[in-house]
Amino acid sequence: MKTVFMVAEKPSLAQSIAKILSKGSTSSRKGLNGACSVHEYNGSFMGQSVRFKMTSVCGHVMTLDFIGKYNNWDKVDPAELFSKAPTEKKEANPKLNMVKFLQVEGRGCDHIVLWLDCDKEGENICFEVLDAVLPVMNTSHTSERTIHRAKFSSITDQDIYNAMNCLGEPNQNEAFSVDARQELDLRIGCAFTRFQTKYFQGKYGNLDSSLISFGPCQTPTLGFCVERHDKIQSFKPEAYWVLQAKVSRDQDHSLTLDWDRVRVFDREIAQMFLNITKMTKESKVESVSKKEKAKQRPMALNTVEMLRVASSSLGMGPQHTMQIAERLYTQGYISYPRTETTHYPENFDLKGCLRQQANNPYWSDTVKALLSEGLNRPRKGSDAGDHPPITPMRSATEPELGGDAWRLYEYIARHFIATISYDCKYLQTTISFSVGPERFTCTGKAVISTDIELVQPTIRSAVEKQLNLIAQGKANFQQVLDHTLDIFKRKFHYFVDSIAGMDELMEVSFSPLAATGKPLSRCGKCHRFMKYIQAKPSRLHCSHCDETYSLPQNGTIKLYKELRCPLDDFELVLWSSGSRGKSYPLCPYCFNHTPFRDMKKGMGCNECTHPTCQHSLNLLGIGQCVECENGVLVLDPTSGPKWKMACNKCNVIVHFFENAHKVRVSPENCELCDASLVIVDFNKAKSPLPGDETQHTGCVFCDPVFQDLVELKHATMRHPMHRGGQGKRQGRGRGRRPGGRGNPKKPKDRMAALAAYFV
Repeated sequence: MKTVFMVAEKPSLAQSIAKILSKGSTSSRKGLNGACSVHEYNGSFMGQSVRFKMTSVCGHVMTLDFIGKYNNWDKVDPAELFSKAPTEKKEANPKLNMVKFLQVEGRGCDHIVLWLDCDKEGENICFEVLDAVLPVMNTSHTSERTIHRAKFSSITDQDIYNAMNCLGEPNQNEAFSVDARQELDLRIGCAFTRFQTKYFQGKYGNLDSSLISFGPCQTPTLGFCVERHDKIQSFKPEAYWVLQAKVSRDQDHSLTLDWDRVRVFDREIAQMFLNITKMTKESKVESVSKKEKAKQRPMALNTVEMLRVASSSLGMGPQHTMQIAERLYTQGYISYPRTETTHYPENFDLKGCLRQQANNPYWSDTVKALLSEGLNRPRKGSDAGDHPPITPMRSATEPELGGDAWRLYEYIARHFIATISYDCKYLQTTISFSVGPERFTCTGKAVISTDIELVQPTIRSAVEKQLNLIAQGKANFQQVLDHTLDIFKRKFHYFVDSIAGMDELMEVSFSPLAATGKPLSRCGKCHRFMKYIQAKPSRLHCSHCDETYSLPQNGTIKLYKELRCPLDDFELVLWSSGSRGKSYPLCPYCFNHTPFRDMKKGMGCNECTHPTCQHSLNLLGIGQCVECENGVLVLDPTSGPKWKMACNKCNVIVHFFENAHKVRVSPENCELCDASLVIVDFNKAKSPLPGDETQHTGCVFCDPVFQDLVELKHATMRHPMHRGGQGKRQGRGRGRRPGGRGNPKKPKDRMAALAAYFV
């Protein structure tokens, strides 16, 4: 029996499609990545009995990035990112192992049906899936087509059946247009972002310059905000006066009239008109006119209009709105919510969609009246060639959906009903009054017949047009890419040359780096105090040397006992994530300029391999981390009296020897596991040791005296030694380098001993 492998864009979508096509007779299981389920059932395909296997991805399988060395901000000129820097495709989320998952599930299949969302992004994901699955599919020895593309706009039985019966092919040109957009966004965004961030991090101390992002779409939005801000700031209000009259036949009914002159800007003149009208106690009706007017029904709903109304009328942000809309779509309540089209196709079943709402308790009367009297032809909108407008696909109630989901669904349903309803006709009545020599007017509206009623920057619009030409097969991928990158590269160089102008604007609001922060630790070069800049990203700045040193983020920084680094004479600082978290000292210079080849930039003293420094890993390291593969547990010498050691790679923290007077790392090693022994001095009054003993030397992992004095925190216990397993593990002591004090020994089996402490 042949196998048909089917792939959707999201797990919930795969489940819904499989349920419809199999009529509920599926067997389901979790895939190897734990995120995507696999649904299997037997059925018919192209006249043959086959085994269907339905699963999904989680959005894009691959992402675009620069190759390794071009991701180093310090060593690469941002201008090189426009042309010289090579790019490569990487897995979008390596933890999901999506490529391996697709290959395992798709191995040996005979046909593949792609149920990705029917837009350009979905088309691009089609080819990402094919790149993974085609090498492991069975080879067809006939002319039979094996790659199929399902086109659908809603998760209803009819739409899914129609898609399955009219399978097409994936569109390579649309996929290329997304590839082009990804590369443009990567190269342009990274170049501008890196230059801006590095430039301003060295200029201002009270500016949050941890990342100053530039994006070809987002940056024009900032331009709109700045333009609007400038208009508000430059607006000069001018006082004016309005005359208002209130007339009534009796005390219970009155009308407020509008002045025909509207307003005057001179108070004395306004006072003159007021005095004149006050002299008259009665008003006279001069004329009454009635005019029938109409307000057009709305055009069919697209994404931009949905987001606009959700923001202005429903109080829902764009991201939140789209999350709800996509959930309503995958649950079958609405059609695909990402569309630019505002015109229903000629073959769109408007009456069928309306019948779905005939029994809805909120608008059934209106719907039944429309079905009885006949639908009005919708207004002609624009057809972007992607998806039909956003439409309700089945009826729902407030208890069924609840909260914001119901509010959004209600708007979509009412908007749809309004598009095929008749225009709102109303009668406008205007009455003219005279009060002395002055004229006033009152206007009212009465409904005759009812149901309801982005600008993009030029440069981005031009880019989108070029990308659409790629999608339509009318433009060459590489030519569009090269042409657009060349435009932005010239703009980038102009931006770099003109940065001084931006500097002048920034200087108005932000303080120079040298004038910010508070003195903290001494520079090892000039021996003057460097200032600690707390604004993100936190850093140290030496105004005398004009040097800035990065620091670890998301924690507190303080001076570390005025101790100095033996390599460069910089005063050490102590980074801490809180009283219950990790802390370690670091040298500001070593943190930014690695002193040894086996160290990476951004390492503290707990990872430094200096052979004799009292703060280094070599002297404070105790043993290999009980959780991760590469970490070493390092004594935190500042943690007393609540002593602890922490992994220098992961989040494991070991609390031990509370209330001990002193904890030191011994030069000796444990014979069982090769971890360094620790020397613990207890206070005589609080010593847990037998008799009058106050000092004990032993292994944190193996010594029975220390058994009840050690507590592991923040570990997931995944290593076999915490499950009573029998596997052996290489002990590392302090991770000594060759030539250090002693070499690691192969440990004996210590699983049982360790289990007593940490399970």
